[in-house]
Amino acid sequence: KQWYQRRVRVQFARRDILMNKLVATTLEGKFHTFDVRTHHATQGYPSVIEKAHKSTIWGVRHLPQNRDVYMTLGGNGSVCLWKYNYPKERTKADANGDEMGVAGTVEQIQNVVLGGQPISGFDWSPDKEGLCVCSGFDQTVRVCIVTRLKSL
Repeated sequence: KQWYQRRVRVQFARRDILMNKLVATTLEGKFHTFDVRTHHATQGYPSVIEKAHKSTIWGVRHLPQNRDVYMTLGGNGSVCLWKYNYPKERTKADANGDEMGVAGTVEQIQNVVLGGQPISGFDWSPDKEGLCVCSGFDQTVRVCIVTRLKSL
């Protein structure tokens, strides 16, 4: 099966530009970060795959103040903070001389368990960097603060 048959949620880093990152979460606890700036005829978009939670990843949300930082939501009640790092060169030539994209790397910044049930909803504050709210299957709403985001 292809990854897209088992996806849970997708989110573009920014809606207002064409050259963008796309993160897709899956049932297997993995997420794919695509750089949709350069499409190759046979290889498609470059991507990096990471294993995050030991369960389904229910969603992903990019930090509005820094679109290279995003949070994944785990089925085990955890949230993970990630940072996407761009490669030195975002394109290269393949064997035929056609331009193809180069995927960057993903670095896990933090992992915390907030409850015993899946975290199914999450949103960042557009005004206060680091302020966020999340909800889970345990019928609770949590207001959280993520600190030291400016140093990323």
